Amino acid sequence: MLIGCGKMGSALLEYWNKGDEKFIIVDPFLETAPDNTRLVKSREEISSEQFDLIIVAIKPQMVEQELPAYSTMLSGKGYVLSIAAGTSIVRLSGAMSGAPIIRVMPNLPAAIGKGTSSLVAGLGVNDKHRSHAVELMERTGTVLEVESEDMLDRATAVAGSGPGYVFEIARMYVAAAEELGFSREDARTLVLGTIEGTIAMAIADDETSLETLRDNVTSKGGTTAAGLEALNGDDALSAKMRDTLTAAYDRARELR
Repeated sequence: MLIGCGKMGSALLEYWNKGDEKFIIVDPFLETAPDNTRLVKSREEISSEQFDLIIVAIKPQMVEQELPAYSTMLSGKGYVLSIAAGTSIVRLSGAMSGAPIIRVMPNLPAAIGKGTSSLVAGLGVNDKHRSHAVELMERTGTVLEVESEDMLDRATAVAGSGPGYVFEIARMYVAAAEELGFSREDARTLVLGTIEGTIAMAIADDETSLETLRDNVTSKGGTTAAGLEALNGDDALSAKMRDTLTAAYDRARELR
């Protein structure tokens, strides 16, 4: 069962639905649902059915209001998977009468099957629960299991919020290319193609450090060296990135 099917929930469901599970979606605002799923508007439309998995994809402020009504619907061998941002395992478990909870922080590229998700398991979660949750999320991209909610907050700062940083870097890169004389269309082609190809190279050559890969394309006294010196020769960009992740991590902790 999937409780809530907003933008992230529906994006993930597209890939979750490729497995053998049969999903019931509870969402009062959704008009249509994917094939092989059943859509209801409220808890009242479901009888006394039992579920091995209940997925929480509602807004954090709705947790205590909505979830208790579903606690009796979780089977004895089932677990709860939550993608509700900033909602702790303690809150979720309390609302679900002590049910085993797995929290997941997906990121936006999960919408195209290229997500990087982080996952943490609470008390009562067994190996079967954990392996199923990992397999479910791997349908949307890669998964990193972490050992605590604090590490999940740190992963949120790095990957959950990460697409925003990358989009902003790309935006600035495109704007600078335009100022160098390119049209917006040509600047996007050059910048996004460069980013895509470079990241693909780094992923394909994962045994080589990023520093080495950088140095391999940097000739002494050349154009790349001049650009890198202007970009981060004083370490200011590195400091800014550290500040960025720290600010996001601090906010994640506040929300929890």
